[in-house]
Amino acid sequence: MKYEWIDEYLLKMPGVSKDLQKDWNWIRYRIGEKMFVAICLDDNDKPYYITLKPEPLEGDFWRKQYEDIIPGYYMNKTHWNSVKADGNVPDDILMDLLEKAYRIVLESLSKKRQKEILGDAI
Repeated sequence: MKYEWIDEYLLKMPGVSKDLQKDWNWIRYRIGEKMFVAICLDDNDKPYYITLKPEPLEGDFWRKQYEDIIPGYYMNKTHWNSVKADGNVPDDILMDLLEKAYRIVLESLSKKRQKEILGDAI
């Protein structure tokens, strides 16, 4: 996978956990029980897509900018995008998309849960 830094980058975010959803062969990154990023693995357990949650209009914008960003792989096509794991999306763009996916899901949690995750940072 081109984006070897993703695991370390995501796990540094407050409240993020990682697991393997065996039935789907996806490595999921979650805040509480809510997924915000998944690394979809192929039959040889190699990363195939990085699926993340954008705002719908922004997701559509990025799909028009990069051929390596497609509607969510096996996900709701409005609320998820997938980035080819060996694609040509610049690292800084992907980092921004990952950060925004984190914020979208974090902000969907109750204020109490956000405070538990972020402490006094909110």
